[in-house]
Amino acid sequence: MSKLFELHRAIDARVDNIRDNRPDWLCGKGCDNCCRRLAEVPQLTAAEWDLLRRGLGTLPADRLHEISRDMAALSSQSARPLVCPLLEESSGACPVYLQRPIACRTYGFYAQRELGLYCHEIETQVSNGVLADVVWGNHDAIDQQLKVLGESKPLTEWFLSWEHNEQIQKAKQQ
Repeated sequence: MSKLFELHRAIDARVDNIRDNRPDWLCGKGCDNCCRRLAEVPQLTAAEWDLLRRGLGTLPADRLHEISRDMAALSSQSARPLVCPLLEESSGACPVYLQRPIACRTYGFYAQRELGLYCHEIETQVSNGVLADVVWGNHDAIDQQLKVLGESKPLTEWFLSWEHNEQIQKAKQQ
């Protein structure tokens, strides 16, 4: 976990630097545009999943049931964009924000050389020259660091496997 937390600290430092220099930055509390417009199901490393699973384990059973329903639907959904199954629709908040994956932490603050930016609002500002002075984080470097954190699988696979294992454990205890 320490490598993951080191990566979190580096990402948080970049994010804080951008926010400190741009108090009007679009990404912040109350903005859930990226959560509502996912291009793909997020990929998580084993270390990221371990951390996220701990956060999920603190949620009330009824909220976990809703997430489970949304994960199952998402795993077979082909239409895009996708809505994050962890997002609380009414509040636009993430119930596991502190344990969120790297993809969520870097979105809107990091760019990939070949792929560019994804947030429409940020892309519009970049196109208009408004964010020309921003020093973006290098997502290609983040991807290289993620490779050492274990295998990577879609969030839905991690969740459905965990849920299945939880059900087996409960059955054994009965």
